[in-house]
Amino acid sequence: MIAGFLEIGGGYLVWLWLRNDFSWMLGALGGFVLFFYGIVPTFQKTHFHRVYAAYGGVFIVMSVFWGWLIDGVMPDNYDVIGTIIAVIGILIIFYYPRKGEKI
Repeated sequence: MIAGFLEIGGGYLVWLWLRNDFSWMLGALGGFVLFFYGIVPTFQKTHFHRVYAAYGGVFIVMSVFWGWLIDGVMPDNYDVIGTIIAVIGILIIFYYPRKGEKI
């Protein structure tokens, strides 16, 4: 969750700077927040590719909620369907047992 807030929040600050003509300082703050996002995944006890794949799915879910709660854009049926598919992908990638694999 922390990584999600850092990634989406930092990206949102950069978005506001570049797309909505907010101050460059907001963009710089967004870049700083994104730097911390890069650190958080290193605390996970699994392989890099699996962490980032699972995070990607979590970010999809969090982004849909962010758009709804922060930007006021109600998710449509395709947002919901895509989010469900992403969650299924997270579960398969991160939790499917693999024989003989060591972390």
